[in-house]
Amino acid sequence: MADDKSKRDFRDRDRVSADEEYEVEYFANKVGITAEQVKELIARHGNERETLEREAKAIRGR
Repeated sequence: MADDKSKRDFRDRDRVSADEEYEVEYFANKVGITAEQVKELIARHGNERETLEREAKAIRGR
């Protein structure tokens, strides 16, 4: 059965799904790193967007 589109919330907006290539690509473009680096960050730090943004800044600063 399909999801009920009338019942929407924003719980997953604070996460980046490594299983969804479009989410990885979007996040990579947004923070200025490669998709592979995003996947490595997710594996190392989890998928919380705030943490990933902080870690991506650290990568760019190297």
